[in-house]
Amino acid sequence: MVNRKFTLIRVVAFCLLCAILLAAFSGLVKGLPVAWNQHLQLVILVVITYGLSVLFAKWEKLPLSSIGIVPRSASLQKVLAGFAIGMLMASLQPVFVLLLGHFKMSVVPNVSAYTIIFYLTLYILVAIREELAFRGYPLFSLYHRWGLWPAQAIIFVIFSLEHVAGGMTWPQAFFGAGTGALLFGFAALRTNGIALPAGLHAAWNFGQWCWGFKKETGILQGTADPGFENVVDRNGWISYLLIMAVAILLFYYYKPRNNRVVSAEVKH
Repeated sequence: MVNRKFTLIRVVAFCLLCAILLAAFSGLVKGLPVAWNQHLQLVILVVITYGLSVLFAKWEKLPLSSIGIVPRSASLQKVLAGFAIGMLMASLQPVFVLLLGHFKMSVVPNVSAYTIIFYLTLYILVAIREELAFRGYPLFSLYHRWGLWPAQAIIFVIFSLEHVAGGMTWPQAFFGAGTGALLFGFAALRTNGIALPAGLHAAWNFGQWCWGFKKETGILQGTADPGFENVVDRNGWISYLLIMAVAILLFYYYKPRNNRVVSAEVKH
């Protein structure tokens, strides 16, 4: 029990430190006169977060291989598999919304390859940073000490709260980002690392940008019929939660062979 309490304290401290660093570097790079200042910020944060993961894992007396952040021979394949799954999921949402009616999509003119690469690399870096900050050391250390559902619940709350601090409303943070946290958490634990969820996370965000489901203009743009904006918004949420629920169930019941993290018994 003592180990469990200290693990929770360390995880909260780790996530709080990551959030403080995110806020600090956001302020530092915001004034830089370069278009790629967010990329620079995220590269720095990825490096720092990885270093903190190593330090906290040693503090917790966990080998790095047990928290899913060490690249393996199959890591690239897992990233690509996650990216493919994420793009499929992101593509299903506009299809469902279109089928429910009062919504149409059109191609945004003059979207350049530069813009596509800009957002693709941005969302890849966002995904790497968030997977390190939430699904690496925090999730795996909690899983080893607390078990599957307590670990998922704790990270669900912490991940949602960071998105509230980032400007999301409470429903957006808990039903939106929080649901994603559950999906990425199961993907990490079932595949023994953050490679697949990083690809999945990046593709989901990039796919939503492509199809016009982000604030920034993507490749396509969706428009609700006049007077049906609330209906379309509701349909978007229903589609999102349905897609996430199916994906969560699939990863929950996925039992890969030789998954040492999921099947291992950790001494408390």
